[in-house]
Order: sequence, then structure tokens, then C-alpha cells
Amino acid sequence: MARAGIGSRRSCEDLIREGRVRVSGDIAELGMKVGPDQDKIFVDGRQITLPPQYTYVLLYKPKGYVTTVKDPQGRPKVTDLVSLPGVRLFPVGRLDYQTSGLLLLTDDGELAYLLTHPKFGVWKTYHVLVQGKPPPAVLQQMREGLPLADGRTAPAKVRFLGMRGHNQGLLQISLREGKKRQVRRMCEWVGHPVIELDRKNVAFLNLEGLRPGEYRFLTPKEVQRLKQYS
Repeated sequence: MARAGIGSRRSCEDLIREGRVRVSGDIAELGMKVGPDQDKIFVDGRQITLPPQYTYVLLYKPKGYVTTVKDPQGRPKVTDLVSLPGVRLFPVGRLDYQTSGLLLLTDDGELAYLLTHPKFGVWKTYHVLVQGKPPPAVLQQMREGLPLADGRTAPAKVRFLGMRGHNQGLLQISLREGKKRQVRRMCEWVGHPVIELDRKNVAFLNLEGLRPGEYRFLTPKEVQRLKQYS
């Protein structure tokens, strides 16, 4: 009853005590076992229905995995890392074979659409190790948008985080769209090809506490926050 939105667990118990809940014609009692697929539940004469239960997984994708549920070439798949009996998960968006980082998997198509369609404006943040040190003018170009073959990129957030070694610069790039291989193509266009690419954030979610190949389930509060982007 609580999952159907009738009220808190305590208020639902009060409704049962008051005799306002019936299960398949009988007055419900506290502790009664009910099968929502077999039994019909009524509150004050109105039948209630349970919302579908979905699964939401946050995975730290390692390099060397494809972001698909099937691969004709037989390469390792991200779904191989999250095997849940009876649950058919699919990736939310894509990360390249050689890209690591935060990837969501779910069986909730509505939320997947919300997180991937540009009109909802969900930010994704990457740490990008590139060849050379991009000058401020190049970073500003990337912020304002670049004329890629499939259209101009939307404004982005781009920060220079420092040098790694003698000739490798580390950038932080945040996007609200998802053109194919966009970060790599943006960096190639400005003459600073990507060496390593790692997605750190999707919206407010991060990889804290996870190592490559590990995953955790989203909390109900996290799912609720994600749905507020619609």
C-alpha cells in the first residue's frame, strides 16, 4: 500500500486497523500475507495498483568493455559485469570501448530516455587526458561550441586541471548532449587528441567508493532526484 502511494507504512497500518482495507473481498488484518499478482486490494472501495518495480545500477565501467547487450565480435560487455537473475538491464547511453567511468544500467526505459535526450539537459562530466597543453583560446572554443561533421556542439563547461608529465594535459569537460564519440572528436578537432577518457559524473551521481568493474544499486532518493529532471 505504501509503494502504491496510499501513505506511509504507519498510516497504512491505521487504515487496516480501521477496517478500510479489503483483500479479495475479505477485511484485511495486520500481518496478512498478500500476493499483489493474485489478490485484489481495495482501500475505501477503490482498487489500488502497484507501480512497476525497476532496477537501477551504477557501474564503474572499465576500459575494454562494449556498452551493448549483444556484440557480434564477442567482446566483453558491460552486462557481463552486472548479472542479476530475472532482470534484463540495458545501458543508459554509451561509453566507448576504451572509455572508462560512470555508466547507469536499468530496465526503466522512461528514465533512460530522460537521462539521454538533450532536451532534459542532464550534465555528464569527464576527465580527459590529451596530448599537449591546450591554450586558453582553444578551451574557449570548446566552451562556445565546435562545428563537427554532424552539427555544432552545444556550449560546454571546460576546465584545464593541469599537466601530467611533459606533454599531457588533463581537462574536465561537462556536456549536456551526447553526440557519438563527442569528447574525442572535440579534442581531435582542436588538435589535442585524447589519450585517456573517464566519465566521473552523470547529474549528481559519482563513482565514490567504486573501483573499475564494481557497481552499486541506486537508492530510492537518487532515483527520485533523477526523475525530477523531466
